[in-house]
Amino acid sequence: MTQDIDIYDALRHRLIANGFVHGAKLKAEHLRAEYGCSASTIREALFRLSIQGLVTFQDQRGFRVPERSKGILAELTHMRVLLEGEGTVLSIRNGGVAWEARLTAAHHQLSHIERRIHAADDTGAFEDIWFDAEREFHETLISACGSVTLKDLHANVYGRFRQQLMVADRSFGFISKNIEHHQEILAAALSGDEALTRQKIHDHLARHLTGETLGEDAKL
Repeated sequence: MTQDIDIYDALRHRLIANGFVHGAKLKAEHLRAEYGCSASTIREALFRLSIQGLVTFQDQRGFRVPERSKGILAELTHMRVLLEGEGTVLSIRNGGVAWEARLTAAHHQLSHIERRIHAADDTGAFEDIWFDAEREFHETLISACGSVTLKDLHANVYGRFRQQLMVADRSFGFISKNIEHHQEILAAALSGDEALTRQKIHDHLARHLTGETLGEDAKL
């Protein structure tokens, strides 16, 4: 059971971080050999991931990595704006000092990493650590919302959103704006201004609402 969970987690992280080429076929036999487990374990993990939308499945075609799609990115961005806005407002109301401390700590870590990226000539070494810190900050924003359903939905949407963007984001051309946006979200949340917090979350994600940030080669 532990091995099954580890393989599922490993595949999920690899899919979100674009460890597979978009549109590529995921062959259970190849993955079985790579991970040293049974083909049935791989297929079970892939079925679970297909339910989350991180893998596509079709009869006769098997499992594949989703294509990059401007339309899908736009939909996922809209859902992130809604879920993070509502979740953060609920956290403002319910979280108290403990949530504020966790959020400040998560932002401090993310800000440090993003400033290092901004100053670096070679950003390749920062990809995984930035991904984890960015996810942690946005998860912490909604962590005190009191709704398991909202948090589960957000985790699913965030994973699919990140899967769509990780190829485009590796250049980190957005990082100076990210530093500014994350600071503004933190300040708004800590001030308790619910309307401003929603606006700052929207502003942070707005560039993705058309899907154009994927580039010209992405599907519509």
